[in-house]
Amino acid sequence: MSRSQAFKLEYAFTAVLILGICVIYAQIFQGLYFDLLNDDNYSHGFLVPLISGYFIWQNKDELEKLAFRPANSGLGLILFSLAVLIAGVAAQEYYSMRSSLVFLLAGIVVFLLGWQWLKALALPIGFLFFMIPLPYIVYDAIAFPLKLFVAKFSVISLKLMGVVVLREGNIIMFPQTVLEVADACSGLRSLMSLLALGVALAVFSQKKMSRRVLLVFLTVPIAVATNMLRVIGTGFLAQYYGAAAAEGFFHEFAGMGVFVLAMVLLFASSGVLRKVWP
Repeated sequence: MSRSQAFKLEYAFTAVLILGICVIYAQIFQGLYFDLLNDDNYSHGFLVPLISGYFIWQNKDELEKLAFRPANSGLGLILFSLAVLIAGVAAQEYYSMRSSLVFLLAGIVVFLLGWQWLKALALPIGFLFFMIPLPYIVYDAIAFPLKLFVAKFSVISLKLMGVVVLREGNIIMFPQTVLEVADACSGLRSLMSLLALGVALAVFSQKKMSRRVLLVFLTVPIAVATNMLRVIGTGFLAQYYGAAAAEGFFHEFAGMGVFVLAMVLLFASSGVLRKVWP
């Protein structure tokens, strides 16, 4: 077989593969689109493929130097991804079905281009996991202790400010009203978006791997601390101005303000790391 015939065969195989992926994953893509559109926890999901594409474009010079060394071992990754897909369909578990596509992309890269390409594309491919909603059993397991943590230390702060308040679990009780620290106030919602942003910012702004890892870890305390400020502010308004003052416009504005503050702190942390850790 000549070189040109081999290329034609490879292009034909790639076209059939892409068509097969579109057919198999059509309903999965539709469900994922619906979740990203309606779940505030993953509203950042639409930006994830764009950021992954930018990772690839930023590294295009390095990719052009890589040799094409297709590896049949990539079929193992492809078969693994199909096994994950089948298991997800059998159990009606959406996370497995959706994450199987990421493993499938990795397998296709190895099969058509080689392991060196997968190593170079590991970040943009792995970054796609940020657009896949976590299983609710995992989400609730993380959100509930976070709600208790935020409620506990918010009440301590309110008491230090002279506010009369009691706490029972994630319920904060004032003399005139009762507030609940819901999932949105736990910090997990902003953490999902902030973590994806933190990884992207770490890659773009930090050259040392140790600084990148530290910046990503800093997203957790930043998300929790800023949401704690939101709860404290809401509680303070509820104490002196009634529950109505802590609802409606203020509640929505506080949610946006908290995320903006978290982003400012994250960018500031990135700058500080570059200054103090050269």
